[in-house]
Amino acid sequence: MLAATTTLRLRAAALAAAALSLFLLAGCATGGQDAEQPAREPAPAEQAESAASEPAESPSPNNGTPDESNAVAPVEPESEMDDMKASTPITASTTVGEIMAMPEFGDFGRLLFPVDRPVNASATLEELANDGTYVWYSNLDGGQFARDLERLRADSATGQQVFYPIYSEAEVAADPSKRDTGLFFFRGDANAPFAIVNAGGGFAYVAALQDSFPHALEISELGANAFALIYRPDDPYGDLAKAVEFVYDHADELGVDREGYSLWGGSAGARMAATLGNSQYLHQLTGRSDFPQAAAVIMEYTGYSTVSRYDAPTFICVGTNDGIADYRVMSARAEALERLGIPTEVQVYEGLRHGFGAGYSTKAEGWIEDAVAFWMENR
Repeated sequence: MLAATTTLRLRAAALAAAALSLFLLAGCATGGQDAEQPAREPAPAEQAESAASEPAESPSPNNGTPDESNAVAPVEPESEMDDMKASTPITASTTVGEIMAMPEFGDFGRLLFPVDRPVNASATLEELANDGTYVWYSNLDGGQFARDLERLRADSATGQQVFYPIYSEAEVAADPSKRDTGLFFFRGDANAPFAIVNAGGGFAYVAALQDSFPHALEISELGANAFALIYRPDDPYGDLAKAVEFVYDHADELGVDREGYSLWGGSAGARMAATLGNSQYLHQLTGRSDFPQAAAVIMEYTGYSTVSRYDAPTFICVGTNDGIADYRVMSARAEALERLGIPTEVQVYEGLRHGFGAGYSTKAEGWIEDAVAFWMENR
């Protein structure tokens, strides 16, 4: 029998949509256990392996002052997009090279695919899903890859900005590696709350097409706004801290509600979400204390076991056949959070392996709606 904390499909898509509607109306795999270990953990995470060992208070170097050096770049005018040769819709038969060259993706098309791992530019999306590029993942689907990318292409073609650098030009000039970061924006309803979704990849690469784009697309279809973060595997926590800061500071320009946001992640990305979802880590890693912690953290398949009274309400999902993240470890962490009075929900899926992503056509299908409902209940 599965752990007592397991909740199997308690909420349906209607509950997620209804919760978000109420908010708007109210006024607004292979690999071992080391596969998701970061190359460099943030200092705070080394200090709190249990509720009895929590991060120390630290000063806020910026004294709560937003960094205004990185203003949101203006959206490319629709008239300029009209002058471009229209790209054909993306399908599972479209190649990586064709997508990267599409004018709708400008000079950021390369970030749609892993930049820290070889990718065959002549491969179709269907081939990409099956050629071993996305190591540690299961349930990959070239058709889903195409749906996610076509949404971004279509939005860009109508003049909507779909990619936002999180670092200023001066910061990139000082550290060129920061050019390999940014946020892909899947728009939901205007002024709805936002989620930042962090793909896994063992802190070796960013598996966005499997582990963040599908989630962001579905979150946006449920009405919330979603950003998929492209981060550097050697500084994941710093890049997520910068992303939270960027969206919070520019919420009005982006058309999102800055309050009650959520952090999502799978595998390595779940470690990132949990770490920045802890209020003390958030303030330490951003150096600021002027914005609140996430209303909820949504975690898939990770061995992260740190527990603190500063953690956010947490939704967890994992399969029983995961060779990297043990569902019993995740369930035990949820029980520990519950003892601290922190709301949790756990979903365990019989037989699923690591890296099932959005879980379409599996026993996990529907979990994203449940997670959005959990988020809305805890805002």
